[in-house]
Amino acid sequence: MKFSIFIFFSAIILFSCKKDSFITSSDASLYTSVDTLAFDTVFTNVGSVTASFKIFNKNDQKLTISSVKLAGGSSSPFKLNVDGTSSPEVEDIQINKNDSIYVFVQVNVNPSSATLPFILRDSIGINYNGNKKWIQLQAYGQNGVFLKNQLITGNVTWTKTLPYVVIGGIQVDSNATLNIEAGTRIFLHADAPFLVDGTLLASGTKDEPVSFSGDRLDQDYKDLPAGWPGIYFRSSSKSNSLVHTTIKNAYQGIVATGLSDNSNPKLNLSRSRLDNIYDAGILGINTSIYADNCLITNCGSNINIEGGDYRFINCTVASFGTNYIAHKAPVLQIFNYFTDAPNQTFPMNSLFQNCIFWGDGGTVDNEIAIDKQGASLFSATFDHVLYKTKDEIANANFITSIKNETPMFDSIDVSKNIFDFHFNNHPNSPAINSGVVTPFLYDLDEKMRDSQPDLGCFER
Repeated sequence: MKFSIFIFFSAIILFSCKKDSFITSSDASLYTSVDTLAFDTVFTNVGSVTASFKIFNKNDQKLTISSVKLAGGSSSPFKLNVDGTSSPEVEDIQINKNDSIYVFVQVNVNPSSATLPFILRDSIGINYNGNKKWIQLQAYGQNGVFLKNQLITGNVTWTKTLPYVVIGGIQVDSNATLNIEAGTRIFLHADAPFLVDGTLLASGTKDEPVSFSGDRLDQDYKDLPAGWPGIYFRSSSKSNSLVHTTIKNAYQGIVATGLSDNSNPKLNLSRSRLDNIYDAGILGINTSIYADNCLITNCGSNINIEGGDYRFINCTVASFGTNYIAHKAPVLQIFNYFTDAPNQTFPMNSLFQNCIFWGDGGTVDNEIAIDKQGASLFSATFDHVLYKTKDEIANANFITSIKNETPMFDSIDVSKNIFDFHFNNHPNSPAINSGVVTPFLYDLDEKMRDSQPDLGCFER
């Protein structure tokens, strides 16, 4: 009996030792979730989001990693955290059988005089059982002009030499003018609205547009909407002009309030793109906006105007539900009152000529929504437009327009994030040759329009 008990407990001890033993053979298998960890452009002084990979022990015994080490050591631009321990080198890491650990990597870019993106490289060596495995690290660094809580006074010009990175917000003073030259890139942090109390003049070209976007360029964030607040033309702002300007990934694209105190509209918007805006692409509140040959796409609400004076000529206004923004609101909404205070009405004068108003099927029946309150002056004229609607639209005047005929855009593939709003592949699109001649002779691509212009921002 005593011998049997001895055998029983000996078996338990032997089993426990086997269960907790470590594999020491050089044939032990170790896997990583990546061979290369790549970061997108990282601005100097800003740093980056942390990236990570996993180390897997698929053996039936524990494995000890003798070290996980940055080849560049403490001078490397990359920082290492292995299973909760931060150091350029972490030693004696145990991984249970059929288990894994996380390795986190962050890159910080030191200031440089380089005006073009520069490449940062390093590697991580993983040493175990006499073996070494390498993970390559790669990041693109970019110097910039860094502005924090900046107030612009006087007459200031921004050039394309370096990108502008705005943190905390920027304000153009009421008596100031900010001139932005072609090719200039502006990246704004999540806490950085672009406030215009004076005048903003962005003078992009087809090949070198002025661009506004968020400053998170890493893979998981670069295509997310609401990455920065937006551009706000406030009540004292006047005579603003955006030509060949791209505004994307904002919470709100353009917000304009109050009428101009001169004969010019609050904002002239020409041959520009607004895309992937979480809320309103363009929100006008008792203001004046004139736009031509613009592409306004995939916003929570593409155009929302609440009283004022508006002219949109040869614009494509379209939304398709994406992984980030569901298409739930009409692409054009017209009110003669402030929606947060519907008892306060304003005169409304709006003209839409040679435009397209379209959205993906089934989610929104009427892509133009109009609501008029009170007896204030109200005019909404649609001259040679193509639009989608289920119901008749009250308080609107349509002239020679096309209803519920698909515009036949070149290529829309939501799953692949492909949105091409040209008609080059569709010679039978109803939008072709369906417009009237306007003073605006060139489309968004700077192609000259013929005597029978197409609808929308692109001429076939």
